Amino acid sequence: MQKIIHCLATGFFISYLPPLVFKFKKNTGAGFLGTLLAVPFMYILPKDGMLYLIFLLAFWAFAVYICKKVQFKGYTGHDNPKIVIDEVAGYFTAMMFLPRQWPYLLAAFVLFRTFDTLKPWLVKTFDRMENAFGVVFDDVAAGLMANILIQIFIIFAVRG
Repeated sequence: MQKIIHCLATGFFISYLPPLVFKFKKNTGAGFLGTLLAVPFMYILPKDGMLYLIFLLAFWAFAVYICKKVQFKGYTGHDNPKIVIDEVAGYFTAMMFLPRQWPYLLAAFVLFRTFDTLKPWLVKTFDRMENAFGVVFDDVAAGLMANILIQIFIIFAVRG
């Protein structure tokens, strides 16, 4: 069972790729790849807003469960950089109620990665929680901030 949990937590082991290539870097880029992994899933997730919201709530709970259960040998911290299911949850949040078109997919990607990296107030609040909920919800908060900015852009610039 731990192998399945490990597989899901690491984005089908995608988070093991950057350290193999960039051995000298402190930040491995696993979060970037985890977010990139989430992008194609947008085309198979529910398009109906209410169904998407139900899926999203279930995925958040699933991600917290996986983060709580995953174990890495030799790592004692609560937020191992190899865990990328939280990035997937964050990107899914960033895309909530948005069109599945490349400008929105790209904007959500860039803004989510920016907020996840910079960790503004709300994101940092969750990041400081040393538990599985904090691991996932700092990314959910970053995704929510990205989503709100894109929604504001749509209201004022697109719909005018």
